[in-house]
Amino acid sequence: MNNVRPKLSMLTEEQIQEIHDHTMNVLETVGVRVDSPSALEMLKKKVGASMVNDRLVKIPRDVVEWAIKSAPKQVQVYDRRGKPQFTVGGPEDRIRFGIGVTALYYQEPDTDTPVLFERKHMRDMVRVGNKLPHYDMVSTVGIVRDVPEHLTDLYGSLEHFVNGVKPLVLLVSDEHKFNDVMEMFETLHGDLGEKPFIIPYFNPVSPLVMNEGTVDKMKIAIERGLPVIVSNYSMSGATTPITPAGTIAVLLAELLAGLVIGQLYKEGAPMFLGMLPVYFDMKTLMNFYDPQSILVNLACAEMMAHYGLPHCGTSGSGTGWGMDLLAAETYWMNTLTFSLTKGGIAPFVGDTLGSKAISPQTFIYCHEIIDQALRFSSGFQLDEASVGLSEVEKVGPGKSYVSAPTTLKKYKNGYYVNPIFPRWSMEKWIESGQPHAQQKLREYTIEFLKDLPAPEDYEELHAKGEEFIEKRKS
Repeated sequence: MNNVRPKLSMLTEEQIQEIHDHTMNVLETVGVRVDSPSALEMLKKKVGASMVNDRLVKIPRDVVEWAIKSAPKQVQVYDRRGKPQFTVGGPEDRIRFGIGVTALYYQEPDTDTPVLFERKHMRDMVRVGNKLPHYDMVSTVGIVRDVPEHLTDLYGSLEHFVNGVKPLVLLVSDEHKFNDVMEMFETLHGDLGEKPFIIPYFNPVSPLVMNEGTVDKMKIAIERGLPVIVSNYSMSGATTPITPAGTIAVLLAELLAGLVIGQLYKEGAPMFLGMLPVYFDMKTLMNFYDPQSILVNLACAEMMAHYGLPHCGTSGSGTGWGMDLLAAETYWMNTLTFSLTKGGIAPFVGDTLGSKAISPQTFIYCHEIIDQALRFSSGFQLDEASVGLSEVEKVGPGKSYVSAPTTLKKYKNGYYVNPIFPRWSMEKWIESGQPHAQQKLREYTIEFLKDLPAPEDYEELHAKGEEFIEKRKS
């Protein structure tokens, strides 16, 4: 097989080492604040009491190197049925995408109006993610707000679990409910760690704080044998330095501190590391993705490849006022560039309006971006069969390939066909009333949402989950 594939590379070996050295300087001279008493005790034993001052921990280079060597280089991810879905890490790794995450509002597809995110929205959006084939996982789409506040995570996680079978990236907003959610999933499924399909997601607090809730939830997940994501969300100029180099050093220090803690909880625990690097606009007080945010994401992917650690990167989400030109430019830039670099997962496609809302139009449009980006990054075959010299000879000069055997065999899948936007001539477009592309996307989305089948065990699992929550209401 002679495959021609485009590739994108950023860092030289010298630059990789330079970033690593800067990061080690942050960990060894500045340190990280660790708010979990149990994690502090572990760290004292590993790094030495002299490296711990109150909650401030300075982590030596050799401890970081031990953690990097301890963590698995590959993570096998399953679906809820126990079927292998994909492996993250290794030479054949490619980017895997997922929808989400944790929005407060849902944008109605017919009007773009944001409304409070409810259980029905979680149900439908999980089913959308399961129906669209280029989404490999479904993240916690939103925070359900039509239930008692103290039960939000339980009801939302129940809908997340029962409405699909694809792997789940799980976010639980209330740290005190995380163990309850794990117990509910065990009630519905049994052992979660044997063939893991749930990947809990945890955030340190930038700059350089391993907060108690994050660290303790991580312990609960790791003890159950689940792979975990440690990912930080920066706002350059606010929670991290405004320069890309400074942001990389601070965020990478947080990630490696999280890796150390995770490996101390259980040596060999599977972990994903990654960044969501955004900027902070001093005038509007809004966070946003910038082209240099995308560069930081790619640099992080190359650092993780250097360490041999599975990577979790950004989808470039949150930009735009729905699925509009603003959102499209960022999603295209992020998806295409990410697809050309090192592998990993990008689990957070689809949110908009500063990540406060999710839009089903965005899920559907971005699915087509992913389709085209994967086609681009896959390249093409350059071999005798693909060149088809015998066919060229048979057709000869000045004749058509329309009825050639290879054309007849491949014309249905030999090139990208967009299911949303027809390839109209100018005359056909005028004849059809000169519709805007946004109108066609809206119509397609509304029709798509009419057919969202539930898994065959939905009713049984939903009833069990409701019974579990009923017992925990008090």
